[in-house]
Amino acid sequence: MTLTVTVADVHRMTPDVTQFRLVADDHTFEYEPGQHTAIHFEDDGEDVERPYTAATLPGTNQLVLAIKRYDDGTASVYMHDREPGDEIEIEEVSGNLHVRDLDRDAAFLATGTGITPIYPMLRQYAREGGGTARLVFGERDQEHLIFRESLDQIRAEHPNLSVEYVLSDREDDRAWNGRTGHVQDHLPEAIEGLDDPACYVCGVPEMVVETEELLDEEGIDDDPIYTEGWERDAAED
Repeated sequence: MTLTVTVADVHRMTPDVTQFRLVADDHTFEYEPGQHTAIHFEDDGEDVERPYTAATLPGTNQLVLAIKRYDDGTASVYMHDREPGDEIEIEEVSGNLHVRDLDRDAAFLATGTGITPIYPMLRQYAREGGGTARLVFGERDQEHLIFRESLDQIRAEHPNLSVEYVLSDREDDRAWNGRTGHVQDHLPEAIEGLDDPACYVCGVPEMVVETEELLDEEGIDDDPIYTEGWERDAAED
């Protein structure tokens, strides 16, 4: 079953990521932060369905989606052509990625637009969490870090939460003195000192799979590791 929503406004976040605020009349979205909806549309006579995470917290009639445009991407091109006032069809919000225990220490790892489910989860943890949480967020350069101002504010206001950025390509960013490489390179520091942490991971499939394997090497079994659930199959394709 789908729901008709209206594009209320469109905001460019980075050179290739745009944020869309969607509004539904007479409907309240109830879900766990980190879960996703799916957009539905027709392309060349074919029905297309693609998942996108709600970056907003539940309890309102609005969803915010942060979507990266790929020139060869059917759904991302479709969404980047949307304008305020356009109507689109979406599903109710659901999915496997959400915080399971707000009193348990947590490590969040994300790359690229994989931050879109992690961001509302971290916001929820900041409001309700009773433990210590760490986020390690990787991008190729500073220009492409989305939600950075909001993440910095969360870090400043909540001493039990830390946020670290990792840049994989800093050749054109000589002023950067933070972490470099890949998110998974910094996994030991992310979990060091945390008490039996739950680990929430989202990003490119290869990163997610490698992170799961590294967590296993660190002695963290599968039970407290949460991902979208499809990454291993995608990484093996």
